[in-house]
Amino acid sequence: MASKSKHHLTVYIFLFLVIILCAPTYARFIALRSSPDLLSDGVHLTLNRFAAETSTCDETYGFLPCTTSVLGNIFLIAVYGILMFIAAKSLSNGSELLLETLGPGIIGGLFLPILGALPDAMLILVSGLSGSTDTAQSQVSVGMGLLAGSTVMLLTVIWGSCVIVGKCDLVDSVAKDALDTKGFSLTESGISTDIWTSYAAMMMVISVIPFLVVQIPQFLNSTSGRRLAILIGLIVSLLLLVSYCLYQVLQPWIQKRKIAYVTHKHLILGFLTHLKKHALGRLLDKNGEPDKGTIEKLFSSIDVNHDGYISDSELRALMVGINFDEIDLDQNEAVNKIMKDFDTTGDSKIQGHEFFSGISRWLKKTMQAAARNPGSETKVFEEIHTETKIEHDLLDVGNQSEEAVEGVENSKWTTIKAVLFLLLGTIIAAAFADPLVDAVDNFSDATGIPAFFISFIALPLATNSSEAVTAIIFASRDKRTTASLTFSELYGAATMNNVLCLSVFLALIYIRGLTWDFTAEVLVILIVCLVMGLLGSLRTHFPLWTAILAILLYPFSLALVYVLDYVLGWS
Repeated sequence: MASKSKHHLTVYIFLFLVIILCAPTYARFIALRSSPDLLSDGVHLTLNRFAAETSTCDETYGFLPCTTSVLGNIFLIAVYGILMFIAAKSLSNGSELLLETLGPGIIGGLFLPILGALPDAMLILVSGLSGSTDTAQSQVSVGMGLLAGSTVMLLTVIWGSCVIVGKCDLVDSVAKDALDTKGFSLTESGISTDIWTSYAAMMMVISVIPFLVVQIPQFLNSTSGRRLAILIGLIVSLLLLVSYCLYQVLQPWIQKRKIAYVTHKHLILGFLTHLKKHALGRLLDKNGEPDKGTIEKLFSSIDVNHDGYISDSELRALMVGINFDEIDLDQNEAVNKIMKDFDTTGDSKIQGHEFFSGISRWLKKTMQAAARNPGSETKVFEEIHTETKIEHDLLDVGNQSEEAVEGVENSKWTTIKAVLFLLLGTIIAAAFADPLVDAVDNFSDATGIPAFFISFIALPLATNSSEAVTAIIFASRDKRTTASLTFSELYGAATMNNVLCLSVFLALIYIRGLTWDFTAEVLVILIVCLVMGLLGSLRTHFPLWTAILAILLYPFSLALVYVLDYVLGWS
């Protein structure tokens, strides 16, 4: 892996230097072509066949090439797009290396999501940062196109593709790892994820709140409160960004605590189910309260030597035959956990009153379920136990660390490589975001195609390509673990678009005093985020028909913006 990363780093630096060295040559050539002295030489007219009516353009930084021709701008968009792809790839590689070295927590929860959204944020920032207010108002549609296009592409085309390439057989709403015998069945083939992925989808739904805030004046057909709405939307967006990053930092700790709780619950309910089989009567009386007489008799039967307490060996003898494989517990761990739960005095013995207290405490947690099935106590325990097993399975579908690279050789060198990748990606993104936006704007002028549609379709291909390829390859491993991780990252990337990139966009609009006229675009983002977010929040399995739904949302989004903006004249 080290040689591969070193090779990529060398290639990226080489390409960066080549572009810098060659750029002045192209700039001088275009400047000669655009000279008014050559307009009547009979040659320039042929070369300029695809030029726009306005045949002037400004060279970015004074030396990077620019052109007013259609083909020339297509070439520049392709070149700058490749450079932005390299920037995104470098940031991704650097982030992964940094995560391997320093682990999750602040690095994984705070820096990596921000770095992942950096190329998009850079493009949005430069789209309205320079030039006059009129120029910025014209170019800012490029930023909105990227913002909308990136989010829509992640949640439609890429989301649907991941379902298709990662499909497995669905059995009882759970995908069976690496088992794909159902072909392209729309209902019996697909993927499933853990519950944490559903939480990620819920957070993505919440992240659209700033869009709604900004749109309130448009909904009320008011012009007086638009600037205030943008400021409030910016504040809300920044608060959501901080909250999301904080959640990402704490998420590993939260996940461990919740899994530990459900594992303990699963253990105790399995223990109660086993005790019920040994009890001489019902553990709950007719009123749904713990039956003290039955529980005392049960205690006496477990206390084989009748010394007044249940010892470690007696507890082990009782638990022979209980299978806790579903929660990765061996018998020794199970015995220790139950002893700890029941032994309140800490003497490694379960006294009679401790046994009754512990059993009563857990029985009371099943009273509600028992009330629904008063005549079938055994069935109640079995159903609750089964529900808990499913809950544990949704929380922990496998050890995601198995997908990580084994070992981190020479962490110092790895950290240096990570920093170099991050610096390279940041420098390329910062240097070529502005010329890419200019090329898109010039292409829009030359063809008459709205800049929004060019940026909606083309720019996400540059900034999201690396993420898309990684997600699809990762999903193709046909495992619930990798599917959960893949879709969590897709929801996370869309969330960062909705909070970080939107914060940059709103700050740009507010500081420069630009006009917010993006009702149709916001509506598209809301529809896609809400549909896919609610779909991901309300279920953990996704048959193939959901992939078709997701992919169809992409052309629907394009058509909706066109109809609302250019047919109905929404603004």
